[in-house]
Amino acid sequence: MNICVIGAGYVGLITALCFAKKENKVICVEKDLDKLIMLKRGTPTIFEEGLDELLKEALSTNSVQFTHDMELGVSSSDIIFIAVGTPTKGNWDVDIRQVEQVIDSISLYIDKYKIVVTKSTVPVGTQKHLKRRLLENHVPKEYFDVVSNPEFLREGKAIHDFFYGDKIVIGYETEKSEQTMRQLYEPFKITMVFTNPETAELIKYTSNAFLSVKISFMNEIANLCNKVGADIDVIAYALGLDQRISPLFLKAGIGYGGACFPKDTKALVKISENHHCDLKIIRTTVDVNEKQRVLPVKILKEHFKNLHGKTIAILGLTFKPGTDDIREAPSIYIIKELLRNKVKVKAYDPMVTKDIKSILPDIVYSQDMYECLEGCDAMIICTEWSEFYDMDLNKTNELMKETVIVDGRNVLDINKVKEANITAYYSIGKGNIKK
Repeated sequence: MNICVIGAGYVGLITALCFAKKENKVICVEKDLDKLIMLKRGTPTIFEEGLDELLKEALSTNSVQFTHDMELGVSSSDIIFIAVGTPTKGNWDVDIRQVEQVIDSISLYIDKYKIVVTKSTVPVGTQKHLKRRLLENHVPKEYFDVVSNPEFLREGKAIHDFFYGDKIVIGYETEKSEQTMRQLYEPFKITMVFTNPETAELIKYTSNAFLSVKISFMNEIANLCNKVGADIDVIAYALGLDQRISPLFLKAGIGYGGACFPKDTKALVKISENHHCDLKIIRTTVDVNEKQRVLPVKILKEHFKNLHGKTIAILGLTFKPGTDDIREAPSIYIIKELLRNKVKVKAYDPMVTKDIKSILPDIVYSQDMYECLEGCDAMIICTEWSEFYDMDLNKTNELMKETVIVDGRNVLDINKVKEANITAYYSIGKGNIKK
């Protein structure tokens, strides 16, 4: 099929390249000229497992074309995917202005039937709103259908998820659009859920909110574990054996981050408010997460009494391993809180980028884990990168002024911690150790 993907960001780029892999002809429209130059050269603009090879293959077979020419993209395609940003406003509403701008742009060039697909995460009712906008822009109603097709991609595993995901959700209104979307996705051999647009739009938010609830629930239980002497990992294991619960998303830590969970939980709360429905569990989930992500600072304040002048090492900046994304990462909030307490912050992350350094300019960046720990009064483990599991605690003892560890992801073996004779070890739900 002839496909246009508007937006070469995270979702748009993955969408374009994965459809190209399935023998479709794809035009990807992107207004950022620097990004376009990189993509045309075969240089990925984001970090994602397998992306480099997929991009080079698509370019070599001419199955994808990157351009800033909206007219070319629209006129050459049968299906138009909108994959632009929908950030959260200060009041938790979803800002869909970029989506609206795309609708206004493509309205100029639609001269025959097209399916317009929202891949961006948008609030309930957006499909109807976009239909009205196209009509207001004088696009004849027989020239388009608007379909909701939310993405369910995990950062670091997005390409795998696109090809082998557990579901494809299609919100449609006409038989013609349903048949076309079914034909497009048939080669992926993934279960398809066809429903009305409102349900499709809400499935995305519900999915992310439910996973966020599981995380916040386990974090609250983990905090109780530290009070009563229980082990959160054993509790999580036992819960996971119950087939009604599943073992996924039961790991305790310092909260969730990333581009989706924080944004989508807040958006769902606001959507419910706009429809006069109070989602108390989701609202509480957001509150729990916001407190949990700065818990390490609270722990260190109680340990040292006064943090002024201390040097703290942050191990891991990204919101999870396998990505260079720090959007809504707990590390950001921890660092900002430490800086407010006049702390010198050193940081190490194996995926640190220039963009990360520009977002967090007031800290010292280290080349490796042990360089980061040297001369520090305490460390906070924020991301469960594999190398942190193998930390040499004896070497750590030699390098740090005081070996005070806040293990925000429970990566260290507590038995090895006990043997290492460190000053203090604070876990999330597995107990604390002090000299």
